[in-house]
Amino acid sequence: MSIQNNYVAIMAGGIGSRFWPISRANHPKQFLDILGTGRSLLQWTFYRFKNICPAENIYFITNHSYVSLIKEQLPELSDAQIISEPSRKNTAACSVYFAHKIYAQNPNANIIMSPADHLILDERAFENSMFEGIDFVKNNLSLLTLGIKPTRPDTGYGYIQFDQKKSIEQVFKVKTFTEKPSLDIARAFLKSGDFLWNAGIFLWNVNTIIKAFAQYLPEMNDIFEQLANYYNTSKEYHEIEKIYPLCANISIDYAVMEKADNVFVAPAQFGWSDLGTWESAYGNSEKDYLGNAVHGKNVFVIDASECMVKAPDKKLVLLQGLEKYIVIDTPDVLMICERSKEQHIKEYVAEIKRNKGDKFL
Repeated sequence: MSIQNNYVAIMAGGIGSRFWPISRANHPKQFLDILGTGRSLLQWTFYRFKNICPAENIYFITNHSYVSLIKEQLPELSDAQIISEPSRKNTAACSVYFAHKIYAQNPNANIIMSPADHLILDERAFENSMFEGIDFVKNNLSLLTLGIKPTRPDTGYGYIQFDQKKSIEQVFKVKTFTEKPSLDIARAFLKSGDFLWNAGIFLWNVNTIIKAFAQYLPEMNDIFEQLANYYNTSKEYHEIEKIYPLCANISIDYAVMEKADNVFVAPAQFGWSDLGTWESAYGNSEKDYLGNAVHGKNVFVIDASECMVKAPDKKLVLLQGLEKYIVIDTPDVLMICERSKEQHIKEYVAEIKRNKGDKFL
């Protein structure tokens, strides 16, 4: 299978506030080695796609303040592969921008839009899902998203309901999207058997998605269409700076995927987690015999169980007597939080900002 027409946009502009205090505004989650693997989540995402398309067809879309971090972590990238957004406008704007930019290069392009900060355990299964997905969007005028079979009633994920009676080669027509349901609703979704977790990975042919933008986001589509002569030139960023303030702050899910009638979902299993919280990091970490997930070379745990602990390698940390706690130590912040309360971390960060400003954020 030829991969020359395959392109990837890795969305790497998020702040990752739920991973505070190690995820900071100037060095967010995607640039961190959350699980102690030796690579950041951003680096893993890049290397994961190198077998799916030519390396030069892998792009990063990020806030201008993170461009230097990407260059530092992936020096093999050319400047042209790092697309700088003048401001954060959610995922619809960057999706429209990338589609028009790539169309100007290759009107036969097949595009994958992927987050930069997810965990994939089974790389081979992931590759197979990508190739099958690209083959589907190349041969069908459809927009495709990947869905993960749920293993528990998780309230932190979005859900996709699919129509089991309407399928093409085990790819199913989407019925509904639901964002982060209550626990009771999540249980009902799990029991029904026709809901999948939304992995936030989208695949489409460039022509199909531009037609969808023209139908469902006409104002934004027109703005980017008018820049056809500037894409992939030295004047591109200057022109993008002028039009970005005109873009709505809206997600691609809400703007297009929930409205279009040609949206399909491919069920996939490749050991996926959006690694969105300390709880998910705990779940995906190796643990000792008492269930403690410890990251740090000099951490001593005594009479403690089921804790998530992360500390600098040079620092000695002694943890005694805690059960089901998150303990995160950084040079300027120590966080000790019950695991059951970790969904409140964003609220705690907002409280810190009100009292201390941005110094610790």
